[in-house]
Amino acid sequence: MNTTAESLTAWIGRSETLEDHITPTPVVALSATLDYPATALPTGSPLPHLWHWLYFLPMCRQSEIGVDGHAKRGGFLPPVPLPRRMWAGSQFEFRTPIRVGDKVERTSTIADVSTKEGRTGKLVFVKVRHEIRCNGASDPALIEFHDIVYREAQRPDDVAPPPQAAEQGAWKREIVPDDVLLFRYSALTFNGHRIHYDRKYVTEVEGYPGLIVHGPLIATLLMDLLRRQRPDADIASFKFKALRPTFDLNAFHVHGQPQEDGKTIRLWASDHEGWLTMDATAVLR
Repeated sequence: MNTTAESLTAWIGRSETLEDHITPTPVVALSATLDYPATALPTGSPLPHLWHWLYFLPMCRQSEIGVDGHAKRGGFLPPVPLPRRMWAGSQFEFRTPIRVGDKVERTSTIADVSTKEGRTGKLVFVKVRHEIRCNGASDPALIEFHDIVYREAQRPDDVAPPPQAAEQGAWKREIVPDDVLLFRYSALTFNGHRIHYDRKYVTEVEGYPGLIVHGPLIATLLMDLLRRQRPDADIASFKFKALRPTFDLNAFHVHGQPQEDGKTIRLWASDHEGWLTMDATAVLR
């Protein structure tokens, strides 16, 4: 398969549309996983922010799974010929609530594909735009941009970027990323990526020291911190950027700090050494 930079950019504009139904069982399961009572939300209840990731799951046949546990390259996403794939960040515009019981449709479009040389070699960035509509509405309830980065295999002489120290915020919560938490989130999102559950693969093939905590799980925990602190907050937008991997070897923390304008909430995650691992911002209406 031709995988030059020019051939990869030919994927820009490709789209697919999927349908789903906001059924209550995944909501109950994630509630239990995040240590809430495992009770069903009544039909019509707003879905907590980022919990739409429980739906539109990738249903690839077993024979279509690649070595890393993801679907083989190609199909909707471009066939990037680099072995390591990570969720680098996302941006969201929350327009109207998605509710339990809604029939939903997601249209996904490849918005951009770009390549560059980094300190660890070639990098390919893919940006996907998702629009979710509810119950046949013409306007999207949610617009999401998903940033994916592909990189070369780990090399013995690779030097990690200098870490950034995390601040102390008004809100702080400790998270213990044990094997069960990572397994449950992988199962709920039907995520077969082996870096989250296969210790032999992640250490011997991809060269990491331990299992990697899902970026979307950390982002969900940041939004959950805001939900716990401001349960009635009306969130208009949210964005996050993953800065360093978080491993299951130690507890980590999620933090929050309301800003002086009264609408902006800075959210971030830090590892056990106090380094910033994810930086995020939520904006209230």
